Amino acid sequence: MESLALAFSSGWASGINAYLVVLVLGIADRVGDYPDIPNVLARWDVLAIAGFLFAMEFVADKIPYLDSTWDAISTLIRPTAGAVIGALLAGTVAEDASLDVIVLSAVGGGTALLSHLSKAGLRLAINTSPEPATNIGVSLLEDFSVLVIIAFAVEHPRLAAAIAAVLLVAGLVLLFLAAKLVRRGWRRWKSRGRSTDRPTGTVP
Repeated sequence: MESLALAFSSGWASGINAYLVVLVLGIADRVGDYPDIPNVLARWDVLAIAGFLFAMEFVADKIPYLDSTWDAISTLIRPTAGAVIGALLAGTVAEDASLDVIVLSAVGGGTALLSHLSKAGLRLAINTSPEPATNIGVSLLEDFSVLVIIAFAVEHPRLAAAIAAVLLVAGLVLLFLAAKLVRRGWRRWKSRGRSTDRPTGTVP
């Protein structure tokens, strides 16, 4: 149950910022040597790559419409990261953990997909705002939430999973309520992509 709860929390957080999840879990394991955290996440090369990608996402995620492009690229990456972390967590439970691998990878990947969709959709809605301050503030809040939830999950996985579940439901509800703004942001994002692809000097 502890690993299942950690897989759920990690899945939710991976859908928001997968690289930060790897960093927090890896650093926690390197500092505290937690038995429930896969040792591979604490390798220096893994931490270095995760740190570099987190730095890129930290910048891109705070620029209106560039964040939506980054979200589109991350549609496969974030759920995959959630599933892989879940599978790695299953490997810490027992040597013969084939069923655990399936369950925890499904929980991690499925939760990451749902939280990613809510994040990406809400960012499209926020991008309809003419000023970037809201976008930056929401991005910082997301990073802070991931940091706190995963750090808390290391010590209290079940309680952290409960909080992550509330945040997941809240994000999906907000996505439903903001559907009109999401569609407007989607159209603006697509139109920006077409205007970028259009050769200079051509008549629109």
